[in-house]
Amino acid sequence: MDSNPLLSTNIVDESASVDRGKRLSKGGGWTSALFIIGVEMAERFAYYGVSMNLITYLTGPLGESTATAASNVNLWSGSSLLLPIPLGLVADIWVGRYLTIIVASVLYFLGLTMLTLSAVLPDLRPKQLSDGTFTTPTSFQTAFFFVSLYMAAFAQGGHKPCVQAFGADQFDDNDATEKKSKSSFFNWWYFGMSFSTVFTVAGLSYVQDNIGWGFGFGIPSAAMAFALFIFLLGTKTYRFPASITQNQNHLPPSYGCHFVIDNEKEEESKIMVVMKLLPIWATCLIYAVVYSQSGTFFTKQGGTIDGRIGSTFEVPPAALQTFISLSIVISIPVYDRVIVPTLRKSTGTPYGITMLQRIGTGIFLSVISMVVAALVEIKRLKTIEEYGLIDSPEIMIPMSLWWMVPQYIIYGMADTFTMVGLQEFFYDQVPDGLRSLGLALYLSIFGIGSFLSSALVSVIDNMSRRGGGESWFADNLNRAHLDYFYWLLAGVSAVQFIIYILISKCYVYKKKNV
Repeated sequence: MDSNPLLSTNIVDESASVDRGKRLSKGGGWTSALFIIGVEMAERFAYYGVSMNLITYLTGPLGESTATAASNVNLWSGSSLLLPIPLGLVADIWVGRYLTIIVASVLYFLGLTMLTLSAVLPDLRPKQLSDGTFTTPTSFQTAFFFVSLYMAAFAQGGHKPCVQAFGADQFDDNDATEKKSKSSFFNWWYFGMSFSTVFTVAGLSYVQDNIGWGFGFGIPSAAMAFALFIFLLGTKTYRFPASITQNQNHLPPSYGCHFVIDNEKEEESKIMVVMKLLPIWATCLIYAVVYSQSGTFFTKQGGTIDGRIGSTFEVPPAALQTFISLSIVISIPVYDRVIVPTLRKSTGTPYGITMLQRIGTGIFLSVISMVVAALVEIKRLKTIEEYGLIDSPEIMIPMSLWWMVPQYIIYGMADTFTMVGLQEFFYDQVPDGLRSLGLALYLSIFGIGSFLSSALVSVIDNMSRRGGGESWFADNLNRAHLDYFYWLLAGVSAVQFIIYILISKCYVYKKKNV
């Protein structure tokens, strides 16, 4: 037999599946999928427990400027979303999704544990002074923090695409009932993730701002250990796709996903798949730039206004992101149980509307969210001027947090359409043996979007400072002009939406009735 797994002719039926004992299996389905959704909920609790308030830590204990901190958040987020491409490919070709998830989970836990130590041990963290400020961190302290942070990003890069692909693998495309269930899986996957995020943002942001960063990073570390426990607990129920090639090393199906080249699929080469998906991928990049703003400037913006509910409780700025998750948690069941069945009757499409139509709807909503954000920022700046607070950034602006809620809600509705649509699209439209890579391509949209956002912020920051001018992102947000930035994003997003419509009309689906 030829030792090259790409050219092997010992092909197993792609519609078959096996259990851990390598027998043909009828496992999988919703029982297995629920375990995997549980894993995602715990992992997203860990990830957002770090990312959603990271800008506050960088501008606080690490002493970075607003613009620098926003760029660093975007660079880290971008890296964590680009790493799935090489790591997803490794999982699909050599290691297998199951083993990749286990290894990535262990590394993830170690990275978050190191991050916790960087906030707890005196030698690893800047000292807090009596006035609430911090000493300048040493080079070693900064390096240890970022090594820990990027170790978690690396692990997440292997974990996320494999877990989602492995979850969708629990449903059989050749069974009409399971095919519909697979479509619902992507909805409930995102529902579970968003439901978990509600508690993450609301709870952990309060812990980090009021109790301490040791607990703030330690709890996500514990959540990641719990995610690994849930995943291993469901092992006996999983369906392991048999769309692999048994090479001379006799790797078991659960450890490898060796794609093959046969007469029926020669035209579906990796290069052709990437080229076919590239236009859709490219026209979603600006959406990803918009997506980056909730964890950076939205949070800093929220930190300047009146966040009190009642007379005593004050909502942490990062906790405003809870409204994104609440919007998703409410809209996904309505979409899955009401809108899709209704549209399915009239369109004949299993998904109600096509995947590309769903993505486009979310892109349009993202334009609206940026328009609303710009209008709210104009209101904030007028309030600052009215009360003479331009040079008093330490004073809370007499403007209620409820003014910012609509932009978060619309933002969440956009995610319900575009994020879930992109996940399903990039899973469905690649060869079956490369589905981790397909989901990695989806994640890379947001990785590149984060880098673009970081670059855009840096360029605008430098340009707006020329001639002694005030930066759009000045550390004193009372003198900043985030409204200009939001209008810019709204305009570019509107142009992107038009281009997307034109390109999506030309796309030919891999399968019918999608």
